[in-house]
Amino acid sequence: MLRPPVRHAALLTVLLTTLCSALPLAAQTEAPQAAPPPETSAPSLDRDKLNPGAPAPKAYLTDATAPNLVAILPPPPAGHSVAEAADRAAFNATRAYQGSERWALATNDVAEGGAALLEDYACVLGQRLEQSRVPDLMRLLDRARLDIARATRETKRRYRRLRPFVGNDAPICVARSPELADSYSYPSGHASQGWAYGLIMANLIPEKATQLLVRSRLYGESRVVCGVHWLSDVVAARTGASALVAVLLADTGFRADLERARADLKKALAAGGAKPDPAVCAREDAAARQPLL
Repeated sequence: MLRPPVRHAALLTVLLTTLCSALPLAAQTEAPQAAPPPETSAPSLDRDKLNPGAPAPKAYLTDATAPNLVAILPPPPAGHSVAEAADRAAFNATRAYQGSERWALATNDVAEGGAALLEDYACVLGQRLEQSRVPDLMRLLDRARLDIARATRETKRRYRRLRPFVGNDAPICVARSPELADSYSYPSGHASQGWAYGLIMANLIPEKATQLLVRSRLYGESRVVCGVHWLSDVVAARTGASALVAVLLADTGFRADLERARADLKKALAAGGAKPDPAVCAREDAAARQPLL
């Protein structure tokens, strides 16, 4: 028979074990984690897609010249706040899009990078542009992508916000995976890239700035429809991308590449190309006229 102190310790152990097992999965997931070691440089692309023998592209900005999005952006909504409730309401409401044309557009918008965004702008441009026809534009976008990745990565690591589908089985437009669930949500990297590219393209083709930025807005909102980002993640992404592009435009190397890309794009558009799918353009136009919520 156990002596009283030992019996009490054993009982306490059982109670603690029961309590921990009863905690919601989301609460266990949100437990503090050791922060990953900081990276001092932006990720590099494996190689130049259009010229595999060329060195990998480099970011335009350095750690010293890049804007600090951790300082610029507000923290994500706090738990049990009005803003967090709005985020959850937006996530729940947009699950109803499953199977719709807007859901199909969001699924298409999962693709990222310069080539994918160039295809997404086909309806605005009135033609599809193969990346091999605009090598200077592609290099500009690839290099800017590195600056976007670094800026958003540091902010994601600072806040480590969980994605909206974690801890539930609500439908999302991509396959669930541990890698996606373990990546952070604030701000949205896709939406950051889409808005930054939209601003760059608007500079290159100012007469189509409105249409380009409408499509870039839809690209960011697709992350909410898809169920992989909170609405506030996308709003923050636009602010961060705008700050980043403002700094890029002050960089002499970026401005030189921008002018090369302008000539590149003008020549390609003048030469003409395959027309975009009218059904795709109709779907984009319908999404632009329909409020997200």
